[in-house]
Amino acid sequence: MENVPYDDSKNTNKKPLDIFLRSIVSLAGITILSMGAAFLLKGNVGLDPFTAMNTGIAAKLGMSLGVLQLIVNFLLFLLVFIFDRKQIGIGTIFNMVLVGYEIDFFAKIYSNIFPNTVNIPMMIVDAIVGIALFTLGTSLYMNTKLGVSPYDAIAPIISDRTHTKYQTVRSLQDIIVMILALVFSGPFGVVTLFTAFLAGSLINFWNNTVSRSLMVHVDHFSRHPTMKNASNGFLELGKNGYNIVLAAYQNTYTMQKNMSGYSNAKLEELINRSQDNIRKNEQVNVILNQRLDSLKEELRERNAKNINK
Repeated sequence: MENVPYDDSKNTNKKPLDIFLRSIVSLAGITILSMGAAFLLKGNVGLDPFTAMNTGIAAKLGMSLGVLQLIVNFLLFLLVFIFDRKQIGIGTIFNMVLVGYEIDFFAKIYSNIFPNTVNIPMMIVDAIVGIALFTLGTSLYMNTKLGVSPYDAIAPIISDRTHTKYQTVRSLQDIIVMILALVFSGPFGVVTLFTAFLAGSLINFWNNTVSRSLMVHVDHFSRHPTMKNASNGFLELGKNGYNIVLAAYQNTYTMQKNMSGYSNAKLEELINRSQDNIRKNEQVNVILNQRLDSLKEELRERNAKNINK
């Protein structure tokens, strides 16, 4: 599952406020992806390969998923610590410790709200909601750049040491884990295949529409922590969310009209709405460019001060 998280490699001097805010986003991302995994688990549509394997092993051993996943993650963590500790961060610890327990927690809540409701329509809803939450959460926690999960760190280590393409190593890793999930009767399904090979595209969608923008606001607010910057950040994120929902609705609307045919008046209405969206996106771009100019100006001022010293 290849994706491109927010690149803050030039932002090497992170302030305590920046790390604190990133930690909150990382925790939120892990909670969201765990909630998504709970939907997938209770919907009987399959889990990501690693969680599916751990769920199967935990059931065979009579353990909770939280305990088993913590043990497996700790063993992988030791390997990462030995061979490439640069990939370890506070986000690694959050993911390693919390995901299994949070999936157990949200699965219990799901069972209390929807007891014995496994049917085809519900499975479809669980799959859509679960995949959306799982990929959104993954995008958020990875874009904080506070470390990756032990499982996600294994493929880059092997790739670097064997001089093999990352995608080849990651695909092989996921295939092996999927086979183990099948051997241990884990919750293997169509979503298992999706998360292993196709989820990267959806994660990149969340990167481009939510996560990177959020990290820009976090960086900006940590440098200039004012109520104005905070409110502007929330306002812009709200607009992004609105545009995502609106675009999804319009895509559905367009598909329906393409199937049934539509009048010239409806065509003009659709064109006007599309133009409206373009204007809104242009406004968002203007705000982001202003933020970028502000950050560049701050960097120039700091460089000038260093030269004068």
